[in-house]
Amino acid sequence: MLDLPYRFNFKNQSIAWGCLGEGEPLVLVHGTPFSSQVWRNIAPLLANRWKVYFFDLVGYGQSEKGTGQDVSLAIQNELLAFLIHEWRLDKPEILCHDFGGTTVLRAYYLNGLRYKKLTIIDPVALAPWGSDFVQHIRHYENAFSGLPAFAHNALLSEYLQSSSYRGLSEEALAVYMSPWQGESGQAAFYRQIAQMDQVFTDEIEELYAPMEMPVRILWGEEDQWIPIDQGEKLANLITDGKLTRVKNSGHLMQEDAPEAIIAAMFS
Repeated sequence: MLDLPYRFNFKNQSIAWGCLGEGEPLVLVHGTPFSSQVWRNIAPLLANRWKVYFFDLVGYGQSEKGTGQDVSLAIQNELLAFLIHEWRLDKPEILCHDFGGTTVLRAYYLNGLRYKKLTIIDPVALAPWGSDFVQHIRHYENAFSGLPAFAHNALLSEYLQSSSYRGLSEEALAVYMSPWQGESGQAAFYRQIAQMDQVFTDEIEELYAPMEMPVRILWGEEDQWIPIDQGEKLANLITDGKLTRVKNSGHLMQEDAPEAIIAAMFS
């Protein structure tokens, strides 16, 4: 497990973060419904070349969770901008996944952040997105938050397993379920889903264009959450059509094909 021993006060909310290694800065940004622990098997290898920074988004992992909290995509790019300023980083390299990709793109277009290199894995970047499950929770958040623990755990387990093509191990499943268990964790899980809104990608989608720094997009060919044709559309907008298709990987490439991520980063 990655150690996140440090805390950053972001708008009176505690944000957990950690770092490994020495060298040029590399910032890892996780997605939903995960935490920085998606990088637990990857960050130690990357730390052989970079100083690797990782953190839990607002309302995720070990970061603060609370009633009435804004954990939407509207706030996460603000957090990233604050952290990069706090760490005194100038154009760090970025590796991001899912909502982490959205966060990084929003920070680029809306906050003016600039990066040395950008590697994006299966990001939420283009309309349409948001499954029927998401829409149902948006309408009935309180009912889901009040589910008996056994029912919530069964639903959570099934949802997480659907992110992987190979199937999550018991160890991985426990890692990803843990932050969303217990009374506060269960409420936080449905809170972040209820605040998912396509408006946050609509804000930047019309701005997409080839960027001034090297950009790589990796996409699992078996991604059942965001089909690879979305990756092809995004590649046509920001990388002149260049897309790395990863075989035998679903949405959670960190578990299905971590070697593909390592190969891309060290190439």
